[in-house]
Amino acid sequence: RMTAGTGIVHSEKNPEMDARVHLYQIWLFPEKQGLTPSYEQRVLEPGQRVNRLQVVASRDGRDGSITINQDTSLYLAALDEGAEVRHGFDGQRFAWVQVVSGKVDVNGAALGEGDGAAVGYEDAVNLKGLVGGGEVMLFDMP
Repeated sequence: RMTAGTGIVHSEKNPEMDARVHLYQIWLFPEKQGLTPSYEQRVLEPGQRVNRLQVVASRDGRDGSITINQDTSLYLAALDEGAEVRHGFDGQRFAWVQVVSGKVDVNGAALGEGDGAAVGYEDAVNLKGLVGGGEVMLFDMP
């Protein structure tokens, strides 16, 4: 997580010259402007998201997640074929599901790598690993 706040210079590169990288760069607008610049990084255990949602970023830093300045939570899940997880929320919140790899069913819609789905006015997001399973990012936001 990075807070640019009053301004910051930033660049990214893959330090491994002979290795490929698959990167999602995600920008969330903060709740207020003029925040003090800061940077936070965590190493997360991939096993914690196998067939379950692992919170990786949140406003309150719960469960060791990265703290962000927004009423949004970001989850990761690696679903085996046939595995199902459910993320419940009230009808006032929304979700964005991004399929990172593989194939996943999102509330009855089959999605593949690179696909995304907005879920709103529902009480839950239901995710199911399809043939070969898949990995997803789930954003829970107002």
